[in-house]
Amino acid sequence: MNTSRHSSTSVFSLADGLGISGDVTLGTVASLEAECLGLIDLSTLRALQCDLSSVTRLDTAGALFLRRLQKLSAGRDKELTLSRLPAEQQSFFDFVQPPSQPQAEAITDADSSMSLEYLGGRIDEALSQAATFLFLVSDLTWSAVAALPKRAGMRRGSFIEQAILVGSQGVPIITLILFLIGAVSTLQAVAQLRQFGANIFAADLLAVGICRELGPLMTAIVVAGRSGSAIAAEIATMKFTEELDALKTMALDPLRLVAVPKLWAMVLTVPLLTIMADLAGLIGGTVTGVFSLDLAPQTFVTRVTEALLLKDILTGLLKSVTFGWIITMIAVYRGLEFKGGATGVGQATTSAVVSSIFGIIVLDLTWGLIFYLR
Repeated sequence: MNTSRHSSTSVFSLADGLGISGDVTLGTVASLEAECLGLIDLSTLRALQCDLSSVTRLDTAGALFLRRLQKLSAGRDKELTLSRLPAEQQSFFDFVQPPSQPQAEAITDADSSMSLEYLGGRIDEALSQAATFLFLVSDLTWSAVAALPKRAGMRRGSFIEQAILVGSQGVPIITLILFLIGAVSTLQAVAQLRQFGANIFAADLLAVGICRELGPLMTAIVVAGRSGSAIAAEIATMKFTEELDALKTMALDPLRLVAVPKLWAMVLTVPLLTIMADLAGLIGGTVTGVFSLDLAPQTFVTRVTEALLLKDILTGLLKSVTFGWIITMIAVYRGLEFKGGATGVGQATTSAVVSSIFGIIVLDLTWGLIFYLR
């Protein structure tokens, strides 16, 4: 049988196997493979010979094809032996070798090294960012303390402006949210305590839960979404428009001029917002408790005031001070880390809110361990 797919290449059948003549190159191996496998499948012999005496040209693809042809034959339970390759082609055939297993292992080791290098790079980047954040925290905190006796380098009225933005304009949304949270908390507490005939203790849970945890925590989260994002966006925009560089050129400290008023506004107004939030939450819980427990308002209010201790209120206020501090620190840091254009401003704002909420939760856990762990 003689089959030709190329003008100078053919595959032919022999009594003890098959033969190949002509060029065995990149342009012919595709047709040669199909024809050779067809002859191998038709043969009834288990040991076949492949006569290569008529091969006139051999390149790298052809040499790899001949070695691969032996493996394909082995996969068909037949042993194929390459024979009579011309001397001028034999030296090149012996030179071309497929990748060996040690080389594959070396590639695997290289991939592993690259993975370790990537992991090390990420760890180094995280440590560098942590160090930068700590430097910013120390610098901004010191600038805020130093600004108390000497207000040089700060714009007059900036603290009042920031306090209005953070504090008074945030009262409506915060009181509404805490009113609803207080109402829902009482409903949940009554639903559980009713099973044990201890409905009245819902007032205790309301008082302690709102003043210790929910009031400061929810206030801080809302402030992080409202004011923290605004601080990060403002500083990122100032960096994008090179206003921060202009302030440095005029011998003005950007942190002292821009960030210190925001820090003091946060630290002083977030506790005031927390007091408003606590009051709104207690009112919302009282309203729901009176209707769900069918009690007189005076009875429920009396129970709330008896369960509420000064320690609970002070604990919440101390938390709120640190919450306002960490929100400002993270927002300023994310704003200064801004890179790019308008997209970068959005990314800085988003990361400021997410990081602030994470920092708030970590601080809340830390204070919980300090105050309540026995």
